Amino acid sequence: MNELPVAAVVNGGGLLLGLAFGALVQRTNFCTMGAISDLVLMGDASRLRAWLLAAGIAILGSQGLHMSGQVDLGAAIYATPNLGWLGALLGGAAFGFGMVQAGGCGSRSLVRLGAGNLKSLVALLVLGITAYATLRGLFGPVRQWLEGISAIDLKAFGISSQALPVLLAKAGLPAEPARAALALLLGTGLAGYALADAGFRAKPRLVLSGIGVGLIVVAGWAITGILGRDDFDPTPLASVTFVAPIGDSLVYLMTFTGAALTFGISSVGGMILGAFITAKLDGSFRIESFTSRDDLIGHLRGGALMGIGGVFALGCSIGQGLTGLSTLALSSFLAIAGIAFGAVLALRTLEEGSIAAACRVMFGAR
Repeated sequence: MNELPVAAVVNGGGLLLGLAFGALVQRTNFCTMGAISDLVLMGDASRLRAWLLAAGIAILGSQGLHMSGQVDLGAAIYATPNLGWLGALLGGAAFGFGMVQAGGCGSRSLVRLGAGNLKSLVALLVLGITAYATLRGLFGPVRQWLEGISAIDLKAFGISSQALPVLLAKAGLPAEPARAALALLLGTGLAGYALADAGFRAKPRLVLSGIGVGLIVVAGWAITGILGRDDFDPTPLASVTFVAPIGDSLVYLMTFTGAALTFGISSVGGMILGAFITAKLDGSFRIESFTSRDDLIGHLRGGALMGIGGVFALGCSIGQGLTGLSTLALSSFLAIAGIAFGAVLALRTLEEGSIAAACRVMFGAR
């Protein structure tokens, strides 16, 4: 019996991973924007603790794969020696602002679409188009200009990667012990902080969401890095992310006969299908459309900001926030800071009525 082609195995794995992710998010309400919103508006850190638990597990599992030699995280896009610090900060802030405007980030919008939310369909279409326009189209020159004026080429300093363990090794620390110590410190610290709260532990659905999402990030690296290993046609190392893959999915739908299925496209389809099946089974499937002109404008604006900002930052709240973070890349920490700032600014803007008023509240200006 002939073995399945590596590409088919990887794409099948991406579909199954997306199915699991979509079902989990739909069932547990895991959401980066929701986590920030709960904390800022209600003082409730429960969903943020679920996100931190996911981050801790993703770091521990992914770094474990790397240190055991199963996966080389140095080959991931996040760990390149080209440190685009300004793009990470500004793009992250734009993405964070946009995800509040659109009612959720890329992954959450995919799940909402699967559950019948047509507003998310509009946001996703705009996200995909603007992401592609920023990668390869009209906005590409702006992205290249920003990279040209701000990106730091670490190779010029003899540094092969922006991953924190590599930077620590350059500072004189032993490379592998530094990686192990950093992974344990951050991974167990984040997971331990999340689980230290008795109120959070009393919410098994949220605990499950954090554990599940963290393991999905690890599984993504394993699928592309282990199952996708092929000396003649290797699969690009990746895990779950939802900016460029949404754009790729739109192109694939339009040019099926001339396009190749990828792990990212498969996971996007799996997310929608997983959420749809779960919503149908638990009775939460509802067709939802726009309630006003402002509602439509907010989703259009949010989708555009997520598409452009996500490409500038090299990822979304999942792609940089969890997948990138699991590689311990410096730009991922910067992008997370930008996303959090943008989301808080957007939430305060909704409260105060303008960005200027929101800034006065955030920075204590009179």
